[in-house]
Amino acid sequence: MNIGLLYVELFLPGCNSLKEKRMIVKSLKDRVKNKFNVSIAEVEYHDKWQRAGLAVVTVSESRKYTDETLNKVFRFFDEGFGFELTKHEFEYR
Repeated sequence: MNIGLLYVELFLPGCNSLKEKRMIVKSLKDRVKNKFNVSIAEVEYHDKWQRAGLAVVTVSESRKYTDETLNKVFRFFDEGFGFELTKHEFEYR
């Protein structure tokens, strides 16, 4: 069994309130979950208007599949649809 984790920090320059940030982050999480069939959660910066820390996890029997999936998710975040990717980390077990 292979477990892959991708942690990303995002800067959301257009957010002016926590409510607006929550709407954007929820939409982002839903898109990632549906497009890539992964688990995703906001794990940091819950009270910051313009920052978000997200963890994406996938589990597979194949390390290659786990790696490919997380790289696709990373590329999605790196394209930056209204946000800026400021940090990312990959971890495998």
